[in-house]
Amino acid sequence: MEDDATMFGPSRVVMEVPVVALLFAVLLAAFVPPSAFAQGGGNAQGPPPAPVVVATAESHVLAPVTWYPGTVISRNQARVAAEVDGRLEWVAEVGAAIAEGDLVARMDDALLRQSLAENEAAVARENARLIFLDAQVERLERLVTQNTATRSRLEEAVAERDISRSELSAARARVALTTERLERTRIRAPFGGIVTERVRQGGEWANSGEAVVRIVDTGAREVRAWVPIAALAFVEEGGELALQAGPGHSRATVRTIVPVGDNRSRLYELRLGVEDRSWPVGQDVRVAIPTAAARDVVAVPRDALVLRRGGTAVYRVGENGLADRVAVTPGIAQGELIEVAGIASGDRVVIRGGERLRPGQSVQVVNPEPPG
Repeated sequence: MEDDATMFGPSRVVMEVPVVALLFAVLLAAFVPPSAFAQGGGNAQGPPPAPVVVATAESHVLAPVTWYPGTVISRNQARVAAEVDGRLEWVAEVGAAIAEGDLVARMDDALLRQSLAENEAAVARENARLIFLDAQVERLERLVTQNTATRSRLEEAVAERDISRSELSAARARVALTTERLERTRIRAPFGGIVTERVRQGGEWANSGEAVVRIVDTGAREVRAWVPIAALAFVEEGGELALQAGPGHSRATVRTIVPVGDNRSRLYELRLGVEDRSWPVGQDVRVAIPTAAARDVVAVPRDALVLRRGGTAVYRVGENGLADRVAVTPGIAQGELIEVAGIASGDRVVIRGGERLRPGQSVQVVNPEPPG
């Protein structure tokens, strides 16, 4: 037995020493504050502040909206028609930019020029006849005073002169009419714009009233939308509505509300003036129509919301530079802003970098400099 004790005794002492050291380390960690370890130097200072971008919660007047489809259209678009019968000699190309009064089509005018020459000759003939009859009336008036001509002959000459004067007026009217028709063989643009369609080609015959080209004024744009009558309760002429087309956003002024509904769809037409030149005619847009009266709320950018299974929250940055997680209730949304309950106006909220934040974590605000 002594040999066994001698054999196993030292081994037990060697095994028990690490256990005692481990227990001492655990007790030291439990009762000594972490700052005591940090005083010794080294890299035990903790993680650096998280870089974030913040925005300020502000009071805004918002209203709940429903998005309705709309289209960018031109206020001036027309199918320009021929005003006289004739063969087209030339028609403007599709895509041609034209100004008001520019030529968009030209018709053959040979027949009208011949008619004009004939009418001008008739004017000259009637004018010469009138000069002769005027002189004859003057002679007969002298002869009547001398009792060498009858008064009935004078009256007959006066009547012939008056008839000739009327014929001269009619001939001059025919000249003016033919001149006007000749001018209308040149089809001109009623407003500036772009030729979008050639309904007739050069060489074809066009009757009076038939469309030749289609012109669209791309400078005078507006948005047309169709909405139900219930949506008109909170829309008024002169008010502003939000527009969205893909990633683009804009504002438009309600130009007019057409108070007559469509017989089939029972929808009413809205026309909104739009200033965004980047939206071409034909662009599909969405129009935000209010569904309730606007009210004053505290709103933050949508990017401030952190969505989790447990609910929606916002990280608020305090004066001490620590991020505080605040549970909020979203409300009215309009554009990039959304109402939140639980945040006060003036609070700084994180809009970039909040995905990996933890409550109480220190942050460093790195907002980009505003454009100079």
